[in-house]
Amino acid sequence: MRISTNQFFNRNLDAIMDSQRKLADTQEQLSTGKRINRPSDDPVGAAQVVRLTEQLANIDQYKKNNGLFISRLEQQETVLSNINDAAGRARQLIQQAGSGVLNDADRRAIGSEIQQIRDEVLDLMNAKDPSGDYMFAGFQADSPAFSFNPAATGKAVRFEGDSGTNSVKLSDSVTLRNTTSGQDVFENVIAPQGFSVTGSAGATVDKSDVANQDAFDSFFNANYDGFTAANNDFRLTLQAGNQVQLTNVASGAVIDTVDYTAGEPFTIQGMSFTVSGAAGDTVDFSLNKPEKKNIAETLHDIYTALAVDGVSGDTLRKSIQGAISSIDSATDKISAEVSSIGGRQNVATAVFETNLDLEVNVRSARANIEETDFAEASAEFARQETALNAALQTFPRISSLSLFNFI
Repeated sequence: MRISTNQFFNRNLDAIMDSQRKLADTQEQLSTGKRINRPSDDPVGAAQVVRLTEQLANIDQYKKNNGLFISRLEQQETVLSNINDAAGRARQLIQQAGSGVLNDADRRAIGSEIQQIRDEVLDLMNAKDPSGDYMFAGFQADSPAFSFNPAATGKAVRFEGDSGTNSVKLSDSVTLRNTTSGQDVFENVIAPQGFSVTGSAGATVDKSDVANQDAFDSFFNANYDGFTAANNDFRLTLQAGNQVQLTNVASGAVIDTVDYTAGEPFTIQGMSFTVSGAAGDTVDFSLNKPEKKNIAETLHDIYTALAVDGVSGDTLRKSIQGAISSIDSATDKISAEVSSIGGRQNVATAVFETNLDLEVNVRSARANIEETDFAEASAEFARQETALNAALQTFPRISSLSLFNFI
């Protein structure tokens, strides 16, 4: 086959240019440290690199989320623990106020300290997070979660937020709650259950009270009907043989029977009564509707009770008993939330460690696809450089050959 001079020169020039391009590509791989510098270098590998890079970006965001999540939970835990500590101190003071050796001035002094604890607790219930949002206000985070008006009719401490909570995504499959609504942790606390004497037939009731709150709560929870009020009416009937029988008025069901001595206190289903009368006389009472009371309201009520001169006896005892029971219920609720926070912190820590391991694996996978093998690339560069130099040196000598040199 006859090869023209132009073909000869063009073919050799194309070969030299191709060698220079390959050498430049290899040099770029060595200088950037990447085997894939543009999608055309390896379309399939480039797509995998894009996917792995996005995965790393997500992991990085999850790590940032985790740090903020842990920080927020730690602040909530600190606030709630401080509230529980303040409640514990208030409980001690309330128990102390029940001592019979104290006079009105002593109880006012105790009430004054409880007032300060109330203000401290209110301040903590309206705590802000690092971003300036009210921690326990739900979605109404721009305004205080609780308001206080001692002159208000009814409750002095009112919840002004809502039940909203926020969650944070810590991984592709794990999302955890990072806020707590004051409605759940403070408001949804059941006040001590109670009852009210509604009447009697022949019998005289000298005293009635809850003697054992746990026993009464069991009786209350087993018998209270939130739909039919008539089912919450009960009757004590004095019987021959110095006994008293407890029945449900609506159903007539006998609930309990205990021994009874006229004028002496007796206990039935956690309730204590002192009754005088004859066989057949009755005492009617009803279970009070369950009420919810936050801890600040409880402290305000007991402070108000202790500030009244002359309060003593049954009135003081009931106030103290109710306050202690309410504080116990409130601290139980707060402690449950602190435990929940601890559980979520443990999960977040485990997820964070998993993300770190996943990050290492993904980076390794991306490096295997994208990064340059320097040993291989260096050898290839040397080979290509030698080939190019040989082509550049031989081409002028071959191109100068001519038949005229032999004529």
